[in-house]
Amino acid sequence: MRMKLVGGNWKMNLTKDQATSLCKRLKEQEVDDDVKLAVYVPAIHIPLCQQHLGNVYHIGAQNCYTEQSGAYTGEISPKIIKSYGCTSVLVGHSERRDFFNESNEFLKQKVDACIAEELHVLFCLGENLDQRESGKAKEVVKQQLQESLFHLSEKEFARISIAYEPVWAIGTGKAASPAQAQEMHHFIRETIQNHYSNEAAKTTSIVYGGSVKPNNAETIFAENDIDGGLIGGASLKGEDFLEIASSL
Repeated sequence: MRMKLVGGNWKMNLTKDQATSLCKRLKEQEVDDDVKLAVYVPAIHIPLCQQHLGNVYHIGAQNCYTEQSGAYTGEISPKIIKSYGCTSVLVGHSERRDFFNESNEFLKQKVDACIAEELHVLFCLGENLDQRESGKAKEVVKQQLQESLFHLSEKEFARISIAYEPVWAIGTGKAASPAQAQEMHHFIRETIQNHYSNEAAKTTSIVYGGSVKPNNAETIFAENDIDGGLIGGASLKGEDFLEIASSL
């Protein structure tokens, strides 16, 4: 049975006081036990979130570096992340790919660094608007899988979940239709099956990210191959995030 996941990506938001208030709201309400709740937060908020949410939520880091230690001022390693009790790292978000020019090869190195520390990786992939309109969406997504993940053994790949995020739908208010999202999720699962096995395809959680809100979450999550969501802006509002989580 695949894990259901709703993760909140706080991005570069919230002061200490705002983060504390949000944590207090998030822990007031529980969702079904079969839904894994996670928050991916700025590194400085990790101890605060562990204090307030650690018993209910999985606390994840939004980013990591490829090395475990060294003279890399400003970076954070998987080893450090794990030492604070985090269980998951977000790798490959489109904003990292776009603003910081992170290539598939560089993301592969990040994945390897996380796997070495036995961390779970929520790996983000997806096409931009030009790629979709030119009919290359599946080609782009397949290349991202092949170049960043498919070097892993099947045992190592079991530590990977996928977040399909069409870049054209992130922060734009324009979500992919449930049919569009389902089509790509099915393609990703089929690609995993072809490379690994039917078992790997059946057990890999694939979630959707891209303008998920309380008013569209239920219809998106109802699709067969969609196992939850990676939530951006709506994760900064406790009521909205919990309503989305309750939709799964």
